[in-house]
Amino acid sequence: MTLQIAIDGPVASGKTAVGRALARRLGARFLDTGTMYRAVAWTTIDRGVALEDTKALTKLAEGLDIRVSVEDGEQSLSVDGTVITEFLRLPEVEARVSKVSAIPGVRQALVAQQRRVATEATTDGEDGAGAAAIVMVGRDIGTVVLPDAPVKVFLQASVTIRVRRRLDELRRKGDIRDPSQLAEEIQLRDKIDTERSDSPLRPAVDSVTVETDRLRIDQVVGKIQELIEGI
Repeated sequence: MTLQIAIDGPVASGKTAVGRALARRLGARFLDTGTMYRAVAWTTIDRGVALEDTKALTKLAEGLDIRVSVEDGEQSLSVDGTVITEFLRLPEVEARVSKVSAIPGVRQALVAQQRRVATEATTDGEDGAGAAAIVMVGRDIGTVVLPDAPVKVFLQASVTIRVRRRLDELRRKGDIRDPSQLAEEIQLRDKIDTERSDSPLRPAVDSVTVETDRLRIDQVVGKIQELIEGI
């Protein structure tokens, strides 16, 4: 049986970096579910679907074949056979993803795909030989996607630290942003994520909250490993 590890938290709280590092240490599969919502957001641009048309957006999400794979240790994502990984962090995608992810029909469609990925983990590991665990990160993993996961972690960090982390990430890609504007974007994203009617961002009742402001990635990974060893 596949060990399911759910990691949730707000934007730039360290979910992806911690989840990827943990998966590598465990020899597990890794899925950043946020990329799937970004894939839908990108597709709305590519196909000219209006954000106000919730029925069309739901139909779009239900019909997309979103595939996640690992190439050279990095997650790659394709939509209907086309790899779109390089487009997922574009500003125009960033501006749409919160609105797209707040639509119940879109969330339901993607949750179904995410659960499918979790159940397939035993036969489709990163090394092609199968994996004994899957690490899944997002905003509703412990509460909605994998509610029975034996290990649930909620990562938290201050807005100041999260802005700094996101600025560093963007600068490495040659994208220079205004810190104050980025702070406003992160706070708006927090508001949308926590106040949406369908599966809002919140810790699962049986999750462990880890404050990451003063912790390195390997230290957070170590704390989660301790939880795994204790189950």
